[in-house]
Amino acid sequence: MARLKNKLTDQGIKKLISRGEPFEKSDGDGLWLRMREAADPVFRFRYRFAGKARVMVLGKYGDVSLADARSTASGHRGRLSKDHIDPADERREREAKAVKADEAKSGANTVGALLDEYWTKRIANRKPPLKHPERIKAIFDKDIRANLGRLPVAGVKLPHIEGMLKTVVDRGARTTANDVLRWTRKIFDYAIARERATFNPAATLTQDDAGGKEAPRKRALSRTELVKFFAAMRKTPGLSVENVHTFKLLLLLAVRKTELTAARIGEFDFKAGEWNLPEERSKTHAAIDIPLSKPAVASLRELVRLAEPSKYLLPARKMQKLELPHIHENTLNVALSKIRKQMPGVPHFHVHDLRRTARTHLAALKVSRHIAERCLNHAIPGVEGTYDAHEYFEERRDALAQWAELVEACEAGEEAMTKWWAAFEKRGVAKSTKRAGKSRDA
Repeated sequence: MARLKNKLTDQGIKKLISRGEPFEKSDGDGLWLRMREAADPVFRFRYRFAGKARVMVLGKYGDVSLADARSTASGHRGRLSKDHIDPADERREREAKAVKADEAKSGANTVGALLDEYWTKRIANRKPPLKHPERIKAIFDKDIRANLGRLPVAGVKLPHIEGMLKTVVDRGARTTANDVLRWTRKIFDYAIARERATFNPAATLTQDDAGGKEAPRKRALSRTELVKFFAAMRKTPGLSVENVHTFKLLLLLAVRKTELTAARIGEFDFKAGEWNLPEERSKTHAAIDIPLSKPAVASLRELVRLAEPSKYLLPARKMQKLELPHIHENTLNVALSKIRKQMPGVPHFHVHDLRRTARTHLAALKVSRHIAERCLNHAIPGVEGTYDAHEYFEERRDALAQWAELVEACEAGEEAMTKWWAAFEKRGVAKSTKRAGKSRDA
């Protein structure tokens, strides 16, 4: 049955307003009209993006007509379904451009101008580069600039910072709110050192005033959940072949999402079975050669075929607001939200949890800790890491090959996975018995 829409009428709205009581009424397809006590009625667009419920204010009734609200909501729905673009992000980007335009006209000592200077002098040309500069740029533009950009640096007060943080928290981005506070402090410290401000308006705020303490995530998928994950991908309507191979590769290679989404085809040597990840794209700022198992090579070859004639393994599939030559990392978040709908009863998990899943199962496969950590391109900690510069390439190849066998078994189904695991445990018992026999002979 088709969902009802266009349920509101101007006559009905005026009747509701005349009562003077708070109300919230749906027009259908995500468009709502809400009036709070002693406030004007406001059109709101409700939607889901990357698995999260979101709300976008379209404007006050009267300033925005019912027909215009419907047209705007319809446009947002189209971009969500076709281009996977978050309309709220799109609007913030437009507002950020407007702020920059105002700054260029005024030439004033605004927060926006300070952001540009700080970015150029402290981040863009930093050696070695900071981790995930694109995320820092998003915080600067979508959060700090959008909320404070037009204000003179010396005119920013504590309530401005609190209002900005509340805006971020209200959209459900608590971790981002903590990052926004951290960078705001740094930027105003920079301004004070250059006598552009006399105090830091964010100095008295703590993490509790932003997103709160962040508990480290511990989610990893069990073998049974991996079986369900692969089964869910086969059942997910509209899930692309590219996404299926990408999720499988994230498991097989245990790499970070951004390392794979931005990969160039020229980084892969299929004959040698290696991925040469360059230092500028590695979180550790150190190049690393990643061994490729046979299943990984098979998925990569298919992605290369699908990517032609692009130089990128995962080229942008549609016009994106960020104009990236490769897919945006959020593309995988959207795809995973669709997959999770086919996994009822399975606790929520994120894309990054696939990397933790790989590390967890490497431990279960009896892979030595230092080799498993190198499989994830983690530095070996402490004094041992200082003196041990060995890359353990062949050891990592063996470990990832064994992990690939388990992943393939999970993809084949519960019965295949159970059979593979029983054989693995049997091999472990046989090795232990053999070692014990040698010990007695000695």
